[in-house]
Amino acid sequence: MVHLAEAMEAASEHAWRAAPLINGEAKTGAGEAVHCPADRQRQVGRVVWSEHADVEHALEAAVAGREGWANTHADTRAQALEKIADLYETHRAELMALCTREAGKSLEDGIAEVREAADFCRYYAYQARRLFGQATVLPGPTGERNELRLHPRGTFLCISPWNFPLAIFTGQITAALAAGNTVIAKPAEQTSLIAHKAVELMHQAGIPKSALHLLPGAGSEIGPHLVGDARISGVAFTGGTDTARRIQQGLTEREGPIVPLIAETGGLNAMVVDSTALHEQAVVDIVRSAFHSAGQRCSALRILCVQEDIADELLEMLKGAMDALAVGDPHWLATDVGPVIDQAALDGLLAHHERMVGEGRLLHQAPLQPDCEKGTFIAPAVYRLDRMDQLEREQFGPLLHVVTWKAGELDRLVDQINSLGYGLTLGVHSRVDETTAAVVNRARVGNAYVNRDMVGAVVGTQPFGGEGLSGTGFKAGGPHYLLRYATERVITINTAAAGGNASLFAMGEDD
Repeated sequence: MVHLAEAMEAASEHAWRAAPLINGEAKTGAGEAVHCPADRQRQVGRVVWSEHADVEHALEAAVAGREGWANTHADTRAQALEKIADLYETHRAELMALCTREAGKSLEDGIAEVREAADFCRYYAYQARRLFGQATVLPGPTGERNELRLHPRGTFLCISPWNFPLAIFTGQITAALAAGNTVIAKPAEQTSLIAHKAVELMHQAGIPKSALHLLPGAGSEIGPHLVGDARISGVAFTGGTDTARRIQQGLTEREGPIVPLIAETGGLNAMVVDSTALHEQAVVDIVRSAFHSAGQRCSALRILCVQEDIADELLEMLKGAMDALAVGDPHWLATDVGPVIDQAALDGLLAHHERMVGEGRLLHQAPLQPDCEKGTFIAPAVYRLDRMDQLEREQFGPLLHVVTWKAGELDRLVDQINSLGYGLTLGVHSRVDETTAAVVNRARVGNAYVNRDMVGAVVGTQPFGGEGLSGTGFKAGGPHYLLRYATERVITINTAAAGGNASLFAMGEDD
């Protein structure tokens, strides 16, 4: 932890800076101050925002860099991705410190963030070699050879969120780069310092400066320009459903080819707990799924569905577990729940909390530590709903909602979950195999978790992504993900025109 402490000290001296990086050159300027969510008076660094001239410059540079990167062998691209992973681990302490200072992440979440980002790099390097390293020879008649090859699409716009400012940012970019595309990266405004550092390390690892460009800035200002430009060959986006719809509309209205939108957009994630569940295990998994990371995960638990026979006992145990949570400064190892990202997020959550309190729905709220008044903290809370549809939209924070269900109503309950329209994660706690199978087979979700928490998908093991209002697929960290960043081309060769199939000449009379 010595290196982490040193990195934290560097942060307190305002050591970090972010700016547009185009062809590896950073835009100059004083920039605006960036403050820590845990203490809004603590400055972390400064960021220079992109302007329309920077957007045009980045588009021109990304197009100019296409041919060189597309013609780089897949193994060479893969080696660069593996080097990024190595550099991330070398700079682990600094990256963790940035995650804590700028994004308000706990130290536990920070180290998981670096690990996941490195996993994306190594996994997509493997997939690049597997998918792009050689042609796939297809069956055909004698005298003909057919080959299928994957090629990059051109230039991808990668729009990443603040809740996983290193992992998702890295995953989008390295997937596009692995497939041979150039990239314009537009990070969330709240976490531009982390993005800038990551891109510097990517360039250091061997990603050509002409292949990767960074544009920190307000999405509402530079996003429409980027999305509407025909030089963008595809968009990878993680964020809200409304923003995804605007991006889709922008892509539809522009001139030029029809291009893919790879979107992951969160959800109203539910956990079903029946009367056979182990209470202690269920409560541990509920707390981690709903409250850790301040509830700011796409996969976080939003609606707890408890069989009414055990609801009172389970909720009483949950209240005790909530009281044991340490809500406070994420710089301390003892902290379980840190701040939400900014004041706008806090205001929205507080408005929802006040509405729930006004309707008499508050069941319990965890205590806040004294130092929380300096930052954007909200205490984890649980509310009782009469019906699932009373939660109209996702509340992106440590706020959990509970509904109860009667024995014999399981199919109806799952149908209600499906009717919400989202389909990202689902949890099931039961010791009856038939029950878990019935829920999992009926639910329309991308990731279902049985008798465990429902967050923390592992790259290559639990590919992550939803359906319906929760995303377009394919799954990040899965074997098919790079295919969305590529186009297929087939070459058919009449080998008979050159004298026939050469392999036939090698056959002897005894064959």
